[in-house]
Amino acid sequence: MMSVSTAVTPEPVNLSYSPDPVGPAGRIGLITLATDFNSEDDLRGILPADVRLFTTRIENANPVTVENLRAMANDLPRAARTLLPGYGVDVAIFGCTSGTAVTGSDKIAALINQGMPGVSVTNPLLAGELALKAVGAQKIAIVTPYLADVTRSVADGFINKGFTTTRVMGFGLDNDFDMTALPPDAILKAALNADTPDADAVFISCTAIRSAEIVAEAEQQLGKPVITSNQALIWHALHLMKYTKPVTGFGTLFDHAPQPLK
Repeated sequence: MMSVSTAVTPEPVNLSYSPDPVGPAGRIGLITLATDFNSEDDLRGILPADVRLFTTRIENANPVTVENLRAMANDLPRAARTLLPGYGVDVAIFGCTSGTAVTGSDKIAALINQGMPGVSVTNPLLAGELALKAVGAQKIAIVTPYLADVTRSVADGFINKGFTTTRVMGFGLDNDFDMTALPPDAILKAALNADTPDADAVFISCTAIRSAEIVAEAEQQLGKPVITSNQALIWHALHLMKYTKPVTGFGTLFDHAPQPLK
């Protein structure tokens, strides 16, 4: 146990200063997975400098299976309560696309609101749906890093919202480390391979993969919108905050506003 010296007399810092604002344009709270290696870096890379991201983590376990994804939802109220208690955030993000797909977007929001009553909530499936509608997409190609049954659950989530899938491809990975280790160039090539002539857009699923950095290049090569989980999350969160400054470098999605859900 460390002792405190009584021989040292601290002196006050007698300086006049004005405190800097912390997140002057807003605060976003991220609930990510205990095993996540990527979301914080990816999201902060997209965020404007005047918006701050604050993070907490939810208990989960690898491998990434439907059963494990469903089981972790019960920890959401506890995790939400640890996001800047006493200060709060403007928007809460649940950072797991596949977890939302197997649990349901409405249930995810309800569980987070148990821990943070009244806060606006988004998740990758809801943000992805709004993003795809904003860019005018109805037929979509999907790329994921997941196992087949988890990939299928994400595709079903979009199909249940009225989208048509033209091709669905997955890398077959079952843990977050391997997902984050996917080279961005491999993700780009997968998006190009998944595209079909009749697809209006390509959706790249998963907050654990480094896909936001290849969006602009993918759109240039494909000639159509490309939506990723983290890109859509920031886009939707900023709109929920009524943030109006431009965001560039992460695809044409940021040229559009969300359309009301019917």
